[in-house]
This record gives sequence, structure tokens and C-alpha cells, in this order.
Amino acid sequence: MFKSIKKTLLGAALIAAVSAPHAFAETTLNALFMAQAAYSEADVRAMTDAFTKANPDIKVNLEFVPYEGLHDKAVLAQGSGSGYDVVLFDVIWPAEYATNNVLVDVSARITDDMKKGVLPGAWTTVDYDGKSYGMPWILDTKYLFYNKEILEKAGIKAPPKTWAELSEQAKVIKDKGLLATPIAWSWSQAEAAICDYTTLVSAYGGAFLKDGKPAFTEGGSLEALTYMVDSYKSGLTNPNSKEFLEEDVRNVFQNGEAAFALNWTYMYNMANGGEDSKVKGKVGVVPAPGVEGKSEVSAVNGSMGLGITATSKSPEEAWKYIVHMTSQETQNAYAKLSLPIWASSYEDPAVTAGQEELIAAAKLGLAAMYPRPTTPKYQELSTALQQAIQEALLDQASPEDALKSAAENSGL
Repeated sequence: MFKSIKKTLLGAALIAAVSAPHAFAETTLNALFMAQAAYSEADVRAMTDAFTKANPDIKVNLEFVPYEGLHDKAVLAQGSGSGYDVVLFDVIWPAEYATNNVLVDVSARITDDMKKGVLPGAWTTVDYDGKSYGMPWILDTKYLFYNKEILEKAGIKAPPKTWAELSEQAKVIKDKGLLATPIAWSWSQAEAAICDYTTLVSAYGGAFLKDGKPAFTEGGSLEALTYMVDSYKSGLTNPNSKEFLEEDVRNVFQNGEAAFALNWTYMYNMANGGEDSKVKGKVGVVPAPGVEGKSEVSAVNGSMGLGITATSKSPEEAWKYIVHMTSQETQNAYAKLSLPIWASSYEDPAVTAGQEELIAAAKLGLAAMYPRPTTPKYQELSTALQQAIQEALLDQASPEDALKSAAENSGL
């Protein structure tokens, strides 16, 4: 009798297993993120936890690397034919990633609601040659942050509207003995320096490429580098800026050691409200300045997207995860470190409360975002420009000669 019951139970179990082979299957996704600026690691983990709770059959392994390692990690994993399902990518990489089959085209997955709801400029982050290679996630540009208390002590009524005015105000602050070096930048030999340089190129009306060839050795692009060198040599810029990344700039600024700093959105709430900030409640923010007769404001497109790798064995689940991470609900909940890609979010008091000043700056800055050059050879070009900026800052070459050398070594 017991044997027949056992057989019956075993048979039932086998039938159940055959009829529902995926009932207990678990898909594991590997996702690559950045460990600096924008959303914090804790935020990304919290967003992911919310996703796995709603989708218990999907597990997500998270890996965080500094921005500087993000590109090579994604490309090398692709070359080995294994690795990541979802990767964070910079606005500068879709051309290369599309050409080299690193990311899959997700145009057909993007719904009409997504197309209508996301700010039009955000799509430039993930689009190349008429196709979309992911969803925009971090909508960002660099802003000019200033210490309200220091400006007030210096008798300065309003933050600068032009880059020339920024230098003038910094000189007043220095001359009054308030700060020895009032300006902090991210000018390390890294992509951070290219973002600062691009902001100035946009202000001076410069260009990177013309007909696919380097066009940055003259005009506004040369004026932009000349401004950087002049600011550095004048002693108004913190001399350590040539080694600073964005987090270094944030630390200097929130320690009260800079009156002005160029940085991404995330610094506003961290410096203005963070526990470890010495300038809490004293942080002002405006769009990066313009140049008289050329521009009102300046801005670099520093946005980033989430895409599915061409080697992913689970593209459906990967897309589901991307949709969750980029959803309006998720973005609104974490809007204090990165502003949402969704247009209607800016009418939501939960998003705007406490950061009205930042959002006012964003309306102007995000509309003026200037792209870094769109080319499959971006990495070579960027490396050449990073070297040129360092050479010019260290007085190893004139701005003009440094940029000519970069053009020759750009691979274009």
C-alpha cells in the first residue's frame, strides 16, 4: 500500500515537473555599474532589491567599477563571449558599441509611452544612426556650484554669468584673503577633464569635428583650452585640479575650500545637505556660464544609458530590469542624486521639493547640452585630448601646439 502511494506521489511530482519545467527556474543577470557620481552604490542596490522582490525568479549580480574602468570592462567581457547582461554606458559610446556589436538594438522594445514621456534630449544618450541601444538613465550635465557665504563676504551680489566674470569674482575672493585658490575643476588626465573642456568649448562656440576630421585646433575650441591654462596659471584655480576627479572636487568644495566648482547634479544635495558637509545650506547652483557675444550658458552632455549586451543569454529579463531601473517611479524616488528623464516628473512636488534652485539651473543647462564628438574612435580621440590638456596646463606645450598634437594622434 505504502509503495503504491509512493509511486502515485512520485508520478504526480514527475508530471508536475514536466508540465511546469520553469516553475522553479531562476535567471541570473550580471549588471555593470559605476561607483562614482550620480546614483550611489547603495541606491542602485536598493533599486535592484525592489526589482528582485517583484520578480523573485530573477537574480541580479551587481558589479561596480570607477567610471574610468566602465568602458574597458564592458568591451573586454564582450570579447570573451561572456560576462554582463546589462551595462551602464556613457553618451559617447553608442557609436563604438553599435559598430562593434557590443550592445543590441532595442528600438522595437521602446513603447510609444516611453517615446512620449521621456525628455526629447535624453534619447541622444542612447541613439546612433537612427537606432536605440538602450534606455537613457542618468540625465546629467555639469553646473557651476558656488559658496553663497564666501560670495557674500566678498561683497559679490550674484554668481557669474560669463566665464570672464567667474575669473574676476575669483580674483576678488583671492585678493580679500578669503580663499587662496577659489576655483576647483576635474582636470585629471581622464574623461572628467574632457567634460570640463567640452563645457568651455560649448561656451566659446567651438567644434570638435568637421566632416569627420579634427576641428578643435582653432576658434572656440582653442579659446576654451586657453581659458583653462590662463585660469590655472593665474593661481585662481586650485593647482591640484590637474589631478582631481569629480569626487575630489566635491570634497574640496564641501570642506569650504572652494568658492566655485564645476560638477554634476549629484553634488548639489550631497554638499548642501550631506552630514559630512561643512557648507550645508550655503550651496548655490547655476548653469555653467557663457561667453559674452557667443553664449548665455554652457553645458556638456554627461548623460548615461542602460543597455543589453549582444552576448546576453537572457535579453528579455535584462530588458525587464532596465525598464524597472529607468521607470518614472524609480527615478522619482531617487531624484535627489540624479534628475529624472521623464518630462512630467518636473511637475511633481516630491521631485522638486528642496531642490528648486537645482531644477531652475537644470532647465537651462539640460537644454544647452553640447555633445562630445560622436565617432567610433572616441576613446582614441579622448585620450589624445586628455594628454593635450595636461601638456598645456603643465606648460609643456602651448594650447595651440598641444591641440595640433592631439589632432595628429586622434586616429581620425
